[in-house]
Amino acid sequence: MQVYRAIKYIRLSYTDDKSTESDSVANQRKLIDNYIVQHPEIEVVDEKIDDGYSGVLFDRPAFQEMMELIKEGKANCVIVKDLSRLGREYIETGRYMRRVFPAYGVRFIAINDNVDTLNDTGDDLTVSVKNIMNEAYSRDISIKTRSALDVKRRSGDFVGAFAVYGYIKTGDKHKRLEVDEYAANVVQDIFRKRLEGFSAAHIANELNRLGILSPLAYKRSQGMPHAKGGYTDKKDCRWSATTIIRILQDETYTGTLVQGRQTTPHFKLKERENKPEDEWIRVEDTHEAIVERHDFDLVQRIKRIDTRTSPKENKVYLFSGILICGCCGCRMTRKTNHYKGREYHYYYCPTGKKGGCNGSVMLKEEDLIECVRDSLKGHIDNVASLDALLSGISQERINRELAQEYAGQIAANEKRMAKIEGFKTKLYENLVSGILTKEEFLSYKRKYNADIDLLKQAIAELNEKLTDVLENRSERNRWMAHFMKFSTLEDLDRRVVAQLIRSITVLGKNDLHIEFNYQDEYQKALKLAKQAAETVVQFKERMVG
Repeated sequence: MQVYRAIKYIRLSYTDDKSTESDSVANQRKLIDNYIVQHPEIEVVDEKIDDGYSGVLFDRPAFQEMMELIKEGKANCVIVKDLSRLGREYIETGRYMRRVFPAYGVRFIAINDNVDTLNDTGDDLTVSVKNIMNEAYSRDISIKTRSALDVKRRSGDFVGAFAVYGYIKTGDKHKRLEVDEYAANVVQDIFRKRLEGFSAAHIANELNRLGILSPLAYKRSQGMPHAKGGYTDKKDCRWSATTIIRILQDETYTGTLVQGRQTTPHFKLKERENKPEDEWIRVEDTHEAIVERHDFDLVQRIKRIDTRTSPKENKVYLFSGILICGCCGCRMTRKTNHYKGREYHYYYCPTGKKGGCNGSVMLKEEDLIECVRDSLKGHIDNVASLDALLSGISQERINRELAQEYAGQIAANEKRMAKIEGFKTKLYENLVSGILTKEEFLSYKRKYNADIDLLKQAIAELNEKLTDVLENRSERNRWMAHFMKFSTLEDLDRRVVAQLIRSITVLGKNDLHIEFNYQDEYQKALKLAKQAAETVVQFKERMVG
């Protein structure tokens, strides 16, 4: 009697029906063991278990280990509960049964489906139909799971496996996020340091120096759920610049859940791909915010500008990324000169005359600081005066005018974008007809795409401003208070510059144009104040007359 060296193969997927124990690891093992007792020619040499793996793919670790044993000649029999345990992908499951296993002389047994290749039991058509049904089941489960997750995301439920650092999962089925006070304080400190001008690398080094545990190390120490594998399995999970940047970019800290950023293109493919931003699911006010929205937005703006640090320090230069050459539009660079043992700091345009910039100047940093400080103090005083003048004027009137202006700008940009799209559609026709060469076609296409991207970005920013106005989020007391909290300003630092100034354009050695934050609100409020003053004058004139 030939003895078959068998491997018991057991698989349990996360998507299997948990309302019944029929597919549990213990029950699969018991069923196989009972079968082996009745077949003395079968000798078990190993047991392989894939717990939590989909049957759609065949790169399961235990399955691959089983195939290695078969290839080495250590096993020539595979026993499973039913065909779905081997796999739920019709073509690949059939390939293993009809080609791979026979090639290695493997006897395959699926107990509940009455399949045993030794006795040639199991009608080939029946097996094929069952494999197709198993694949259809997997497809159906995938559709239902995606749909259920989508509904939960749109309802503001947190569906992630692990809570973001600074929060813990609570509530029914852990669908809500609750602030973790200790970690939240660390997150707030990270944002504060970034606004003060410190680089991500410096913040990470400082946290490591103070002995503050990194997010992964902290979760492990508190017994919280956390990701496993790769970096997380290292004993020394320290803070890094990458971790800091990831925290600074996470909108979750503003009380907004942003989910559905990635997807799998097909239920048979598990490689994740990024979805376009306009397809993300964003739900506001789902949980308590750790960081104010204004601070978060300011950090994102700082990220987009050039903020290189000094070679000897951890903070970015005072005007880094904000100072712009009025001639060529290039961001100006800081340089240091040494003379008679003293250091002198200047800002200049790196483009230079060779690059086509004829209006570049050298600005002494101390002169620039004095000029900007005085301008800021003057602007803050003006804001305070406006606040007093407008104390009796409705904010709705300001918002109404702002909304009209933003809507007009959006419409103009959309019109320009439609015109460029029209040009794009004619490009291919011109290429085919020979009017354009291939090089000209590609050049125009790149230019049009770049123009469209810029217009899309401008429209997105204007829509955000318009939404703020329509939802009455740009109240006068908010933006005015933002400036007036610096009313005692004496010295400039990176935090003040980043929070109050959008850009400084150098038009000449003694000519600067400073664009402050909330410039639109300021101009509208100024216009309204002038109109109110004119109304008062006209009223007095009528009274005198």
